[in-house]
Amino acid sequence: MKQYSPKDIETKWQNIWDETGVYTTDLDTDKPKYLAMSMFNYPSGNLHIGHAMNYTISEVKARFKRQQGYESYHPVGWDSFGLPAENRAIKEGMSPQESMAQLIPDYHKSYKAMGWSNDWEKEIATHLPEYYKWTQWIFSEMHRQGLAYQEERQQWWCDKCQTVLANEQVIDGRCWRHDSHDDPIVEKKGVKQWFFKITDYADELLESINSLDWTESVKLAQKNWIGRSEGAEIAFSIAGTSESLTVFTTRPDTIFGATFMVVAPENELVDRLTTDDYRSEVTAYQRAAAVKTELERASAKVKTGVFTGAYAINPANYEQLPIWVADYVLEGYGTGAIMAVPAHDERDNEFALKYELPIVKVIESTHSDISKPGKMINSGQFDGITSQDAKSQILNWLAETAKAEKKINYKMRDWSVSRQRYWGAPIPVIYCEKDGAVLVPDDHLPVILPELDDFKPSGDGRSALARATDWLSVPCPTCGGPAERETDTLDTYICSSWYMYRYMDPHNQQQIFDSKKVKKWEPINFYNGGDHATAHLLYARFIGHFFKRLGLVDEPEPFKQFVFNGKVRASDGTMFSKSKGNGIDPLQTINQGYGADALRTYLMFAAPLEFDSRWDPNGVPGAYRFLNRLWNLVQEFLASAAGDTGSSVTKQLELSTHKMIKKVTEDLDGNRYNTAIAACMENLNELYKLKHTSIEQSQSWRTALESAVACIAPFAPHITEELWHQLGHSSSVHRDSWPKLDESKLGTDILTLAVQVNGKVKAEISVPSEMQKDDVIATALAHNKITSLLAGNEPQKIIYVPRRIVNIVAKLA
Repeated sequence: MKQYSPKDIETKWQNIWDETGVYTTDLDTDKPKYLAMSMFNYPSGNLHIGHAMNYTISEVKARFKRQQGYESYHPVGWDSFGLPAENRAIKEGMSPQESMAQLIPDYHKSYKAMGWSNDWEKEIATHLPEYYKWTQWIFSEMHRQGLAYQEERQQWWCDKCQTVLANEQVIDGRCWRHDSHDDPIVEKKGVKQWFFKITDYADELLESINSLDWTESVKLAQKNWIGRSEGAEIAFSIAGTSESLTVFTTRPDTIFGATFMVVAPENELVDRLTTDDYRSEVTAYQRAAAVKTELERASAKVKTGVFTGAYAINPANYEQLPIWVADYVLEGYGTGAIMAVPAHDERDNEFALKYELPIVKVIESTHSDISKPGKMINSGQFDGITSQDAKSQILNWLAETAKAEKKINYKMRDWSVSRQRYWGAPIPVIYCEKDGAVLVPDDHLPVILPELDDFKPSGDGRSALARATDWLSVPCPTCGGPAERETDTLDTYICSSWYMYRYMDPHNQQQIFDSKKVKKWEPINFYNGGDHATAHLLYARFIGHFFKRLGLVDEPEPFKQFVFNGKVRASDGTMFSKSKGNGIDPLQTINQGYGADALRTYLMFAAPLEFDSRWDPNGVPGAYRFLNRLWNLVQEFLASAAGDTGSSVTKQLELSTHKMIKKVTEDLDGNRYNTAIAACMENLNELYKLKHTSIEQSQSWRTALESAVACIAPFAPHITEELWHQLGHSSSVHRDSWPKLDESKLGTDILTLAVQVNGKVKAEISVPSEMQKDDVIATALAHNKITSLLAGNEPQKIIYVPRRIVNIVAKLA
């Protein structure tokens, strides 16, 4: 009997797949299409276990759909511009161009070793001129549409990287690329930057979130990032001056309860309103706040602040309110100042108690939550009405004297897109003393990034491109006079905000892509990732909506379904880390003899996709044993004599096979990979039991084994391809091979049960009527909607009403 040898089988089939192009997608097909992909990979080191996890998830989905008869596309490309690649090149003592020329071919080998079904004919890389020409075109089109502008603002600045950073690139006060305890703290400085006016799209980006089939936590993060608030701007005059302090509030009904004001440390008014007696204290506080991230400030458990010595006049009752500086107020939200109402706001209450400031209750409510509505008190002529009515009445009253106006506010700020680094797409702008900032004409794109021997940041706030004098000096496109190119480059987030569309027309040099082709393939059917979810997805959605307005696409939302998958952690629950030396090298695991199929199967079986999993040293060996059992059973079948399987065994084979087909199909459609694999294992166990009764080369055994092989194929492509051909097929198991479900073979009633969470129906499951209680509960808990709702919280109680309901009682976040 042939022995299972992953090394021989996997190398054999990887070469055959390359030669036959089994994964090459026909973008002009008439077949139903399916596009599955994972977040863009930026090559800055070796393939790690996170890659192995992330890319297998989308790849399994692509394989499943290809087997179902779809023209299934699993693209591949490289987010090869940006800080990670540049820093790696500096560390290795080579140019970024040399680094990419070394890394990308290595990634090719690693991707193929994992057995991923990438279409290599359509590979893209953002550092190639044929790609970034169109990144530059997007900038130019944004500029033409009035959505790109330049302005000096306070930005996070990393002195080590010599570039500005976005908020999400600052971790615990340090740069995301080197956040060790001995690395420098980042600080804010005034930098002239290019911005995209994403705020113009805030409402439509917010409104379309609910329709997305995405992980709920990611949808909530998108809403919070945009942060739309309806309220009012109210002007408070500053005592003894001609100036005023404007605040944004969603609760104008509480203005009579305002007892002090709070201003963000970076607010431009701070210096002007601070009195001499308090200036040194305020200045010291401003310096301390400057090294904190917004997240640190907003989430600080202990509120801190300093008094400015100035007072504001409450326009509702003319009382003087002391003006404080405190870092729990953020300059980037609203006006950077608030009226503090400690009786009805938790943060203000903590601050007032700490600094012994007055607390005046203006809403009488039966609720323990101080923010809940109720009857107005201590509010002059508005006493006795509901706080809901008071919102509009007080606002209208203040508006009559021009002290307030209605306002919609957004937490989201315009997108900072320029970076003071070398390794990125040059911004297609030329500066002329006469004509100012002028776009490079489209027919002169791409602006090629020159290769430099010295590409390190110079320390003067400009990128290394400022030293490329031959490249820098150009004639003005408008007047022909002497001019200089922009030396900032575009942030890598620009490159990754539109790459999914380029996959649908990867080598077009006449236009960014053929709209007809993209409109056929959009939106992306399945997308997943475990990092960068909030900012990247928001920017990609913005570009999708922008392309919709240009008429380039039909669907403004690029991703139909998005799964925010968990990460693989070390066996002790900590994150894998190079510094800890606890990383798992997927290629080393493969080369130990277990093979890629066992690694892939283990990773997809270890936990539901949305949850983190802990690395189990016995996991890959366990998956290998499962695959080896499948191999041995097929070998026994092939070595057996021809025969006629009895009707009893045939029925049991059919029952087990079609239960598996039904379960695996539903689970793969529902992204429940771990339970799909469990169903394959359960079926294999049943086949082994039946083998002891009889196994012979009959049609019933052949159908059972072919179905088992086909259902396992998305997870373990090499062994199943080999077994498929051993079973007599000449075509690939990875195209048009999905077994057909015959409900009549199940031999049992299928029940549809409601799954409730805290008494409300959240999902439905279909289970065989004879399924035992524990299995029914396990099926309910594995449903993707239920796992998303529980978000890792353990149920407090589970009530099963046979043939009717599973009710889960749990504390939800």
